[in-house]
Amino acid sequence: MEIYDDDLRKFEANGAAPLPIAMDQGYVEHDGVRIWYAAYGAGSPVILLHGGLGHSGNWGYQVPALVGSGYRAVVIDSRGHGRSTRDARPFMYELMASDVLAVMDALRIERAVLVGWSDGACTALVLAAEAPARVAGVFFFACNMDPSGVRPIEPGPILDRCFSRHMKDYAKLSATPDQFKPFVEALGLMQRTQPNYSAHDLAQISVPVAIVQGEYEEFIKRDHAEYLARSIPNAELVFLNGVSHFAPLQRPEQFNDAMLAFVGKL
Repeated sequence: MEIYDDDLRKFEANGAAPLPIAMDQGYVEHDGVRIWYAAYGAGSPVILLHGGLGHSGNWGYQVPALVGSGYRAVVIDSRGHGRSTRDARPFMYELMASDVLAVMDALRIERAVLVGWSDGACTALVLAAEAPARVAGVFFFACNMDPSGVRPIEPGPILDRCFSRHMKDYAKLSATPDQFKPFVEALGLMQRTQPNYSAHDLAQISVPVAIVQGEYEEFIKRDHAEYLARSIPNAELVFLNGVSHFAPLQRPEQFNDAMLAFVGKL
């Protein structure tokens, strides 16, 4: 039976579907922080990078789909998110990309497809730009690559429910459970000012990329997604009907079909 949670009521109440039992999980010590990861299944590796304020458990509907299709799914809690720690340095997508590489090295993953959602999409594309030999392709969902691509935020019940869930999960998982407010402020500073890729920078990206956006995307301008698809060589543009920034939770099967179609071509 297809799952629908368009208004995120299920997500607010219970989170995403629980992740399956991991074949391997733990921490990688890297550059003064501890980065949590978990791996599932066997086959070609696909690394899932979650959005800002979230954590790896938000991929609960995607991991089984990848494993069931014969892939090795790896989830990573970004620095400062979920179970991963952070230091006093400001959040930077380049730092998060270096954390992903550290996990790949620890797991002896030479090359992987990256599936990124929101901040995770930025991290994935930054990593593809900086270390293309390690990235087989990027499924880039719902993010910008310069500040001009961001829409003014319009508060509403869907955003409120998502924020409520993130706050509860942070309190439950974080090593600093009472620091949610400064965490949000520090992350917000990064999101307002980074990344800042020019059209020339985008033109240097050499790996296969799918620029993916929901019909009702709350944060990213549609014309920015179109611009990214034009500016990155051989990128494809994918629109998901009936969903927003939270498509992996709202209509997982639709999101998974698009994800698996991209991964299957690489």
